Amino acid sequence: MPRRIFTAQNWSAVAVADTTALVNAQYMSLKGGSATQLNYLREFRLSGLATASAPSLLSFARCSTIALTPTALAAPNSDGPAHPSSAALAAPPVTFVAASTGGQRSAVTTDPKVNLAFNLFGGVLRYELGPFTSYAIIGNTAALFGEATLSAFTGSTTGSLSADIVYEPE
Repeated sequence: MPRRIFTAQNWSAVAVADTTALVNAQYMSLKGGSATQLNYLREFRLSGLATASAPSLLSFARCSTIALTPTALAAPNSDGPAHPSSAALAAPPVTFVAASTGGQRSAVTTDPKVNLAFNLFGGVLRYELGPFTSYAIIGNTAALFGEATLSAFTGSTTGSLSADIVYEPE
């Protein structure tokens, strides 16, 4: 399947502890479009927009509690195929930055997390997963498998950023 790009513009990275409900507009989340859809994460591109030094312990991790009733993306945020001739998916993945109840980042020590820490004061970070180091989520209902989120962990300094998550649904 063709790759997709999920973009969130100018949002606040505010520190939140694991297993605590995430606050709207302070995270980016992705879940499958069906109970069996597999999504591979391929690349992260982050750009810091803070006006002063703001080290942030950003992490992409699966959720131990999935979000309830995700809110559809609104401009300037977006999610779509990277290639213009891509066919529409029968069940497109669900990308969101807000929900009636935010998901909770997993604290399970055997659950992999992608460390994306950097300084939000003009910092730029690009992290690409190779073909044999793919990070995957499956489905949209099960905790620890069906939803993953980019958010700031405890100890982070609050600051703004824009981010792209490149992923590939199967």
